[in-house]
Amino acid sequence: MNTKPFDEKLLRKELKIDARGLGIPSGAADAFIDCVISKVEKSFRNKKIITESDLKRAVGKELKKYNADFAYVYQNRDKII
Repeated sequence: MNTKPFDEKLLRKELKIDARGLGIPSGAADAFIDCVISKVEKSFRNKKIITESDLKRAVGKELKKYNADFAYVYQNRDKII
């Protein structure tokens, strides 16, 4: 089990890379990312340990509300060839 602290800057960077790869306009991507990070931070506020799978699941769930392809790419990061 990989337990590392929630790193907003790293998450934001990864999401921007994925959004650019999907051709999502930067304004829309920034809006999606801001909303997703805000919701994820709220959901993890009371947790002391956040696993990588917890983070991927929460971010994927929120991203799916805005763009299903974006959620899929994020959840399968490093698995796609």
